[in-house]
Amino acid sequence: MPDVTRPPLPHDFQRPVPGITVSSTDLTDGGVLPDAQVLAFGDTSPQLSWSDFPAETKSFAVTCFDPDAPTGSGWWHWVVFDIPADVTALPTGAGTGEFVGLPAGAIQARNDYGTKNFGGAAPPPGHGPHRYVFSVTAVGVEKLGLDSETSAAAIAATAGFHAVGRATIMATYENTGD
Repeated sequence: MPDVTRPPLPHDFQRPVPGITVSSTDLTDGGVLPDAQVLAFGDTSPQLSWSDFPAETKSFAVTCFDPDAPTGSGWWHWVVFDIPADVTALPTGAGTGEFVGLPAGAIQARNDYGTKNFGGAAPPPGHGPHRYVFSVTAVGVEKLGLDSETSAAAIAATAGFHAVGRATIMATYENTGD
C-alpha cells in the first residue's frame, strides 16, 4: 500500500511484475545519495548492475525519479531505454551527455532539466529529504518505439506497460541550505 503521507513512488500504480535484482557500487538502497549524484557536486550517474530477470526479457529501461520534487508530478533525473537484453550493467558516468559507457542501441532521453543525460539531485533548500528512485525495468519488447525527444513520463509508462520484471534502489538527499 502506498504511503499516503508522501507522493507515490514511480511504480506504485503500475501493474505488478516479478522482481529482479539490482545493485550498485555507488549507491546503497535506503542510504543517503552520495555527493557524486548531486547536481552541485558531481552530477555523475551511478553504476548499476542487474540480474535474475525473466527469460522473456528483450531489453531494459533505467530511470531515476524524484517523487518529492515540488512540481505536482515529481522530477525525472535520468531515462535510458532500449538497452539490449544482453547488457546487465551500466558503469559509473554512463549518463553523461557524451553517451560514453552506454551500450549500442540504447537511447538516452530528455530528463526534466531538458537535457539528455543524468541530472543530479537538486532539491530546494529546506524542502526536506527527497527520495531518488533508480529503477531497472526488464522489458518484453526489444524497442519501445519511442525516441529521445519523448517525455520521460511517457517512456516510463510505456516501459511499465511492457514490463516483465523490475527492481529499484532508493536513496535520499536533503538540501539543508548550508
